Amino acid sequence: MSTATALPLSSVSTMQFLTFTVGKEEFGVDIMMVREVKGWSETTHLPNTPEYLRGVLNLRGIIIPIFDLRARFGGGLTDANEKNVVVIIAVGNRTLGILVDTVSDILTVGGSDIKPSPETSIGINEKFVSGLIAVEGRMVVLLDIEVLLSGDVQLINDNVKA
Repeated sequence: MSTATALPLSSVSTMQFLTFTVGKEEFGVDIMMVREVKGWSETTHLPNTPEYLRGVLNLRGIIIPIFDLRARFGGGLTDANEKNVVVIIAVGNRTLGILVDTVSDILTVGGSDIKPSPETSIGINEKFVSGLIAVEGRMVVLLDIEVLLSGDVQLINDNVKA
């Protein structure tokens, strides 16, 4: 677990988040987890995996599982094309990719600018949300990637011999 995630977000003076879109929603992840952003390329499908696991790709000799966030949130598979991007992130000791529509921005915010998820539904499972940021008239949902993909990392370990 990264130290940024282990601390209550409001106790951190400033944090940076890479923001990206899936459909009309904007999401963010701790920039310290991001390793790179790359264009979409076809993946190799793995049998007996959830629909939202698009497959794996070989990135400079490392086998990277690619997760489709739209499908993970119940919105069906992304019709991936050259306009989509894959954000490569480190989760614990694993590296994986998340398929998103576009990368938006890098936000630098104070810990006090991060608000808790509301009690009412925001369209995705609340346990995947670590907070919300209101910036320039829009709402950015901060994702807890470790929770979002926690069970899937073991699934990948069982299916892929890196």
